[in-house]
Amino acid sequence: MTVLPAIATLGTEEHRSGNEHLAQLGPGKVFMMGDNPALPKMPKRPTIADFFRLRLGLDPFTMRHMLHSARRAQLLGLDEPIVLACLLHDIAVGGLLRSHHGHWGAQLLAPYVSEEVAWAIRQHEIVRFFADPSVGYDYPDAYDSFFGPEYDPPEHVRDAYRDVRSHRWYMSARLVAINDVYTFTDDEDIDIAEFEDVIGRHFRQPAEGLGFDGSPVAHMWRTMIWPNNFL
Repeated sequence: MTVLPAIATLGTEEHRSGNEHLAQLGPGKVFMMGDNPALPKMPKRPTIADFFRLRLGLDPFTMRHMLHSARRAQLLGLDEPIVLACLLHDIAVGGLLRSHHGHWGAQLLAPYVSEEVAWAIRQHEIVRFFADPSVGYDYPDAYDSFFGPEYDPPEHVRDAYRDVRSHRWYMSARLVAINDVYTFTDDEDIDIAEFEDVIGRHFRQPAEGLGFDGSPVAHMWRTMIWPNNFL
């Protein structure tokens, strides 16, 4: 039996208390631990490409969005680290958590990418809410339908933007937002292999595999490998 994590159900009708879950146990009924046969099995030493194909690929909408963002940055002739940031900017949305996805994604990736790339991924979550006419970036029209035309970013986001705006890497985060395409109209499939060289030059793939290298974030990668574990 799989149990949805509390973070996914709090405030919804799907939320169940611990005693309700335990009441489900019985002869031949146990909680999920280890490989879920409903999910593609990950290799022993998974690479970032494996996570794209076998985990992010389960949400083709988000994976396609990330790949198109990276291709767009590449076609604009942007530096490879920015292309990589565009490629990975929504990795948490497709594999972990939506809320504060830039921060979760940056933390997940920090041991394997440059400090600037991790910073840009973290702060794209902030700059996307604020127009910058100097580079032709407007508040996304899509956000009016996503959140309503009256939505105003909370105070902590506005405070963070003031800090980001004066940071030396501000434009790196802004370039991720510029290439964070919000129209979602291009259905052309792109394979992660298109960015193999960029990944090879700018992503520090651990020999032990993501999730098994003893890094401070290895547990986050293992969570994506075994997302349905009870504990």
